[in-house]
Amino acid sequence: MRTAGRQTSEPSAAPAPTSGLGPFGLIWAGHLLSLVGSSVLRFGLVVQAWGEGRQATDVVVLSLCALLPQIAFSPMAGALVDRLPKRRALQLADLGGLLSVTVLAVAHALGALDLRLVYVAVAGMGTAAAFQYPALSSAVVVLVGEDRLQRANGLLSSAKNSADLGGPVLGGALVAFSGLGVLIWIDMASYVLALAAVQYARFTEPARPPAGPARPGRLFAEAGAGVRELWRLPSLRDLTLVFFVVNLVMMLGFAAVQPMVLARTGSSVGALAAVNTCIGVGGVAGGLLLAAWGGPRNRVRGMMLGIIGMCLSAQVAMALADTVPGWCLSILVGALLMPVVNSAMQSVIQAKVPQELQGRVFGAVMFVSQISVPVAMAASGPLVDHVFEPQAAAHSGFVHLLAPLVGQGRGSGMAALLLLAGVCGTAAALWGLSRRTLRDIDTLLPDLVADPAK
Repeated sequence: MRTAGRQTSEPSAAPAPTSGLGPFGLIWAGHLLSLVGSSVLRFGLVVQAWGEGRQATDVVVLSLCALLPQIAFSPMAGALVDRLPKRRALQLADLGGLLSVTVLAVAHALGALDLRLVYVAVAGMGTAAAFQYPALSSAVVVLVGEDRLQRANGLLSSAKNSADLGGPVLGGALVAFSGLGVLIWIDMASYVLALAAVQYARFTEPARPPAGPARPGRLFAEAGAGVRELWRLPSLRDLTLVFFVVNLVMMLGFAAVQPMVLARTGSSVGALAAVNTCIGVGGVAGGLLLAAWGGPRNRVRGMMLGIIGMCLSAQVAMALADTVPGWCLSILVGALLMPVVNSAMQSVIQAKVPQELQGRVFGAVMFVSQISVPVAMAASGPLVDHVFEPQAAAHSGFVHLLAPLVGQGRGSGMAALLLLAGVCGTAAALWGLSRRTLRDIDTLLPDLVADPAK
């Protein structure tokens, strides 16, 4: 039934869009510009939020305003993406971001830009991002062949990491010499260029039956269909649950990385900058290497081994290291593996879910797997401040038992939390490898289109 559903929607000719990365390359270039523009502006808004009250809470709220709408609206966004042609879905996501930045531009020009309005605009950008992930992920299938899915996903990952690496550097220079207004205009221009790339890229999409009216009740029901599809298929359900647990425990540790580095180096900004730079360099290099390599043949095994590698390097090894070079090397290896993990996850969904359901399923995957991230972010700080660091200072409790591994002094409690997170993340990936639903996913849930490389 599933195979037949794909066969009836498959185009009979026009193989050009699936014969290479040409149309995808145009979308990727526009996406890269948009991500860099948004990263530049995000840096400027963090400076703005800190400058108004010099409260860390203001910066945390800014991050949550971007993250929470992206998670909350993902299922609904996925349902709407499935109703639209891929070109229009991508345009909708970019137009939402452009509108939010335009609000900032108008307020800045009128001298009415305050922190509350920044929060509202950033929430709007987060909502637009909720549409961008399912729209872009499902569009990849109609832009490249299945044998190139992991390469394309690797390039998308390298675009994000390039923006995360270059955005703060460019944003810092521009804030110093030109102010926030220029950053806003740069982001607006990047959205316009991304929209132009989507407009001029060639799309060959299968015919789709006419959808009913997009009433809110109907969209809620269709959004639920993405979650039901995940739970109906044990392989996809277990895969998403592994990511939920991994995101939860790894984020508990990662949230402590920056304060740990500062605590153990006497608040050295240079040490923190070196660690953050290695994250960006590793992510960019990993995405580009994946694009050249094509990814692991066994996607799920490669994914789980990649998670284990990330946990052992960026968390366990980083907790055990006590020097800046050790931290940089550990986090660099972990960041290098991250594109492999994310790309394999995306390509599994792209290959095994009918195209007409992919937007909803990607939205459901985003919601279920990422909802643990803000929970971990909210829990990490209190755990560090009230449990791990006090136990380290008092040489008591469970943290004291780990002192031979993580050392003593300021930051050792955070290192203990990072170590435990790495161990738990490794255990979650090993649990995934032990599950037949994941280990034999290609037998239990065959690809809907034959891979010409196999």
